Amino acid sequence: MRMDFSEVIGQQHLKSHLSKTIENGRIPHAQLFVGVNGSGLLPMAIAYATELLCHKYEKGSPEYLSCKSKIARWSHPDLHFVYPVNKVGKDTKKVTSDDFAKDWHNFVSKNPYGSLFEWLQSIGIENKQGNISKEEALNILKKLSLKAFESGYKVMIIWMAENMNISCANTILKLVEEPTDNTVLILLTEQEEQIITTIRSRCQKLTFPLLSEVDIAENLIIRREVLESLAFKTARRAQGDYNKALQLLEESGEDEIFEKWFISWVRTAFRAKGNKGAINNLLDWSDELAGQGRETQKKFLNYCIEVFRQALLKNYKADTLLFFEAKDTSFSLEKFSPFVHQNNIFEINSALEDASYHIERNGNPKIIFTDLSIKLTRLIHRPEIV
Repeated sequence: MRMDFSEVIGQQHLKSHLSKTIENGRIPHAQLFVGVNGSGLLPMAIAYATELLCHKYEKGSPEYLSCKSKIARWSHPDLHFVYPVNKVGKDTKKVTSDDFAKDWHNFVSKNPYGSLFEWLQSIGIENKQGNISKEEALNILKKLSLKAFESGYKVMIIWMAENMNISCANTILKLVEEPTDNTVLILLTEQEEQIITTIRSRCQKLTFPLLSEVDIAENLIIRREVLESLAFKTARRAQGDYNKALQLLEESGEDEIFEKWFISWVRTAFRAKGNKGAINNLLDWSDELAGQGRETQKKFLNYCIEVFRQALLKNYKADTLLFFEAKDTSFSLEKFSPFVHQNNIFEINSALEDASYHIERNGNPKIIFTDLSIKLTRLIHRPEIV
């Protein structure tokens, strides 16, 4: 894996800022990278760590090339990673990132813009919730208490840091408040509000904007040899998320099953008003979703929020902002859109966000999805003008 700033898509102002912190020797010991994974949080963190760890060597020298080679081979002793994990199968022992190191290396080498869902799927625990435990935090403290082996700096990258449980977060807080010498802690998050305030307030925050359509399209053309017309069409649908663009190209991403669930849900909700049989179908649908892993459930709810938003845009003739294209030709966004309007969209969106909130906090998924279905049945039949 080679990840230099030149390999990171777009984000030129952030590359410039991070490079200057190294050149000027003003390196914050705790940093928070905020944005969607598809905007480049992890590639940027690895590129930054590479510059930091190899900076003391003259560029092009054997020592410099050796340093970069070790990072590329995942063997640099001063670069560490932490990421959400969980037990596999009936394994009862406590697990940490180190137990999945080889899987992590393969995952990041294949696509450093990948999502949490894809990571959990790659290690066979997509039906569980990934977490960063207190045991993980103790490992972090142990690793960072050691002197740097080579570079003078020790770098710890915590990917999807919002998955730290409270015990882990409180343990990490001590490191953030009282850092050891030449230690750089980089927390990457899609949901900064889920990281405890005492940690957030002590980190230097960098917000990653979504990527431009041009940056995504050009990289699809150069790196994936995609035809220009398809590249720009895909970039537009990806909405600034490079990983989403890759999923759209492969047409094997999670959206395919999400579309199936969504269409089944809204069609059943249409029929459910005053129809006892259809209500039973909604309960069956809720059962199916309840049987999925929490990460899948949350991703699906986010998918629903976006489709409802697309329907609203279609209803109000904002066609230039549309990108949704159903693979199921029997579903028409144009015919569906009149049922999503100013008189119900805010409550629909709120219901979906509330459901995601309760899923995140280990609520009973069967109750959550049943309640959501009942709400949708009521809201989808509400007239636009009362």
